[in-house]
Amino acid sequence: MNLPTWITLSRLLGLPFILYLLAFPTEANLWLAVGIFLLAAGTDWLDGYLARKLDLVTELGKFLDPLVDKLLVLGSLLALIQLQKVPAWGVCLILARELAIAGWRVNPKLTGNSSISGANIWGKLKTVTQIIAIALLIAPLPEFWDFPSLGVFWLSVFLTLVSGIIYIFPNISSSKEKSISAPSRPEAK
Repeated sequence: MNLPTWITLSRLLGLPFILYLLAFPTEANLWLAVGIFLLAAGTDWLDGYLARKLDLVTELGKFLDPLVDKLLVLGSLLALIQLQKVPAWGVCLILARELAIAGWRVNPKLTGNSSISGANIWGKLKTVTQIIAIALLIAPLPEFWDFPSLGVFWLSVFLTLVSGIIYIFPNISSSKEKSISAPSRPEAK
């Protein structure tokens, strides 16, 4: 394992602290949880930057990075359900998409590719939107911020679903083209 992969795994260290602080939602704990969450989320940029800059992009890194992102985001969202900041069905939509794409990424029969593909621009956009939404929802902001925070959450749900559709459908159409253009074998007589 290389440095970017270790940084990716270190992102998980913040999650237990975030969950603990959200279980006792005092104003100080909520601000601390926001800080830890944003620090952990920031390592997503750092590990990707270092992997590209140092030419250390690996299949393991491409697998672990989105998985750790999902754990950080979904763990935080589940705690926000308990705090009644977000509706469970919205989080279920995000969870369903994340599980579907994770399975799609690692199944070479579905993608027609034996290597794990990285996130596209839509996947990165949904991750950034999820991070902003979670930070706003955790932060003990004045009541005025409730509506904008929920608006960013629903935007993240929308982008999550759109990015999943965009991720899957080009793969479906390219696999159909491959099967159509593949020469047929003569039948045995």
